Amino acid sequence: MTSTGIRLHAPAPGWSIDADVVVVGSGVAGLTAALRCEAAGLTTVVVTKALLDDGSTRWAQGGIAAALGEGDSPEQHLDDTLVAGAGLCDEGAVRILVTEGPDAVRRLISTGAHFDTDADGGIELTREGGHHRRRIVHAGGDATGAEVSRALVEAARARGVRMIENALVLDLLTDAEGRTAGVTLHVMGEGQHDGVGAVHAPVVVLATGGMGQVFSATTNPSVSTGDGVALALRAGAEVSDLEFVQFHPTVLFLGADAEGQQPLVSEAVRGEGAHVVDADGVRFMVGQHELAELAPRDIVAKGIMRRMQEQDAEHMFLDARHFGADMWEHRFPTILAACRAHGIDPVTEPIPIAPAAHYASGGVRTDARGRTTVRGLYACGEVACTGVHGANRLASNSLLEGLVYAERIAADITARHAENRLHARVPVPVPHPDKPAHPLQAPEARFAIQRIMTEGAGVLRSEESLARAAEQLQRVHTEARDALAENGKTAEPGVDTWEATNLLCVARALVEAARRRQETRGCHWREDHADRDDTVWRRHIVVRLNPDRSLAVGTTDTADFPPTRPHQPSQEQ
Repeated sequence: MTSTGIRLHAPAPGWSIDADVVVVGSGVAGLTAALRCEAAGLTTVVVTKALLDDGSTRWAQGGIAAALGEGDSPEQHLDDTLVAGAGLCDEGAVRILVTEGPDAVRRLISTGAHFDTDADGGIELTREGGHHRRRIVHAGGDATGAEVSRALVEAARARGVRMIENALVLDLLTDAEGRTAGVTLHVMGEGQHDGVGAVHAPVVVLATGGMGQVFSATTNPSVSTGDGVALALRAGAEVSDLEFVQFHPTVLFLGADAEGQQPLVSEAVRGEGAHVVDADGVRFMVGQHELAELAPRDIVAKGIMRRMQEQDAEHMFLDARHFGADMWEHRFPTILAACRAHGIDPVTEPIPIAPAAHYASGGVRTDARGRTTVRGLYACGEVACTGVHGANRLASNSLLEGLVYAERIAADITARHAENRLHARVPVPVPHPDKPAHPLQAPEARFAIQRIMTEGAGVLRSEESLARAAEQLQRVHTEARDALAENGKTAEPGVDTWEATNLLCVARALVEAARRRQETRGCHWREDHADRDDTVWRRHIVVRLNPDRSLAVGTTDTADFPPTRPHQPSQEQ
């Protein structure tokens, strides 16, 4: 795979450092990969956009799914994952997840993570949507992500892993043959490094999290602007399954005009017996699925949206008043505090809820070792598409995927480093372009993109809504492109303009994938194609960025991914 030659408009790097491995992101996937690489003797640098614990991991409430309980097994976990994935999971990838998952959780505990225990001192397990067993380990009741983040950050600091915080990664550096040679980045604020610089390394691990900020309302933090997927596309990598954006069904409703990060009401609340109801108290999910409120997330989200349409309502409710104050305070203290901060007391009243963008099941396409279609570039966690999630992620498989596949990436990097130690050639990056290769979007474009995506590519989609979104996004893209071509002008380089440009890049790719998939499957819901079509669409949609900044959209021949090496292009239509 060769690079597109497209880079964000930015000053030339004013400083550089060298490393064996650079990991971009400091969530569960990034820090796990970094710790394993550092332990193997590789000089590892972690680059993170904000502070070490400011990513999506610390916001994870529910827990980590693994077959650790009595009577449970990896095979049962596999079955539940395949059902949730709606026919598009890679069974081999899922088998890796569920068989290596229990030991990965145990290693996380040995790293220092403390999970909730029962009266006998054993790990306490709960249940979430789509699971037929209680297999979710959790910490602090509903603060699992915060505990996982704490443990990994402390371990990384104790080991002395080099960190560059408050740094937005801009682009992948590649050599003349398209091999990874490091990254460029911009460090915000004063410190050891300031402004645009570079980390030179033959291996880059993307662990940048999701792209939830492409929508107006999301559970994702403000840093989740799709930077990793956009970087990978500009580097020539393939991305897959971007149309499968999971909208979490139970997000605290703050008003129809609410924007940005919204408080999540964990699936574990339903796992412990909360009911989804309408304004009259009717449990409308009963009879729609054998698991009722504990059906996979796409089914619950669709059920809520249908009821809202039927009743012309802006939201539904989650009723857990029967928990009582003690259970709320001890099992779900974080959610209780968030609700009360917004004037709602779940002990005495139902919680208003509505679906909001939550998790990207698709991302940068990888193989079972986390390798992408660009040599030397790896991806893990939410930014990656390993084939584990298919058309819809099973609850609490996300942190587990980050753990398992980060460990596999570190093992692959370590083995390759050992094999090549005596004859490895340090890749020499191609020169920084003299002229801006990619027009930057003005900061206000971010909000325009979010509105376009929410209206046209949200929970409910159709050819009409997606075509309108594609046209509006193209207009945003064309205006900046034409301004650059006519007078050489582009928005001033900076964090706001780089993020807006990344959001536009991933929004365009997502919409084109959603337009191509003319069926309803998993968390992709097409009103004009209401049924699942296994004959035509039990396959993956793959997107690449062309050097002229157009998108190449293709499909795989089957539900299996083609290998990432050697590169085999998908069918393009």
